[in-house]
Amino acid sequence: MDLELDAYKGPLDLLLHLIKKMEVDIYDIPIREITQQYMNYIEAMQTLELSIAGEYIVMASTLMAIKSQMLLPTVVAELEDSEFEDDENLDPRKALIEQLLEYRKYKYAAELLNKKEEERKLHFTKEPMNVEEFKQVEIPLPQTQYNTVDLFLAFHQMLQKKKDNKQLDTVIESEEITIEEKMNQVIAWLSTHETGKQGIQFENLFESSRNKNEVITTFMALLELIKKKQIRIEQEDNYAPIFLFKASFQESGELSYV
Repeated sequence: MDLELDAYKGPLDLLLHLIKKMEVDIYDIPIREITQQYMNYIEAMQTLELSIAGEYIVMASTLMAIKSQMLLPTVVAELEDSEFEDDENLDPRKALIEQLLEYRKYKYAAELLNKKEEERKLHFTKEPMNVEEFKQVEIPLPQTQYNTVDLFLAFHQMLQKKKDNKQLDTVIESEEITIEEKMNQVIAWLSTHETGKQGIQFENLFESSRNKNEVITTFMALLELIKKKQIRIEQEDNYAPIFLFKASFQESGELSYV
């Protein structure tokens, strides 16, 4: 199955999201925490055997290099006939911060131009036409609820817990299951276990998965169901538990699931 994810427009875009999510000052980035979150995201993508652009790997190397430099003792050179210090040598994060600020500036400008473009389109009218065959389904990501990065980080955290419990090391012969079959199972499972407004916690979806392949198939099925708007996801605050809900008829716009 050709699955499209809500990919970021490069590693700087991903870093800006992580900085916003962690609610930290862009001028004073906690490089250790940011690097850990970034590597968790990359590791989750590798676990799902998704292709990762080279620029993401380059940024990972850059973050690790900055982290290593900040662990070294700071040496302040005494400069003769000078009343200032070389800030670039003192803070290895300076170049990265400048890149992020520059990228954020152009990203904001691009968003304004895109908004103007959308407003300008309203000045034109045309006869209605059926464009369903050209429509690409996208995953809606309300800012007040969840983001694809949050799902990947939650998936990574769930894998770590299973690894610690040594559940994934157990060898159990099982039949191969397709993503479409797993999608039906997830919908049926939600219909049985969802109670009222509480929903089902993200990690509980993987409790019955007996091996790594089934864990990955379940996660891919979940992403596909979100894309098709058959599952709704909510997260009240950053780092709060993620809950799954079966979408209503009005939300999904469909009677059948797969």
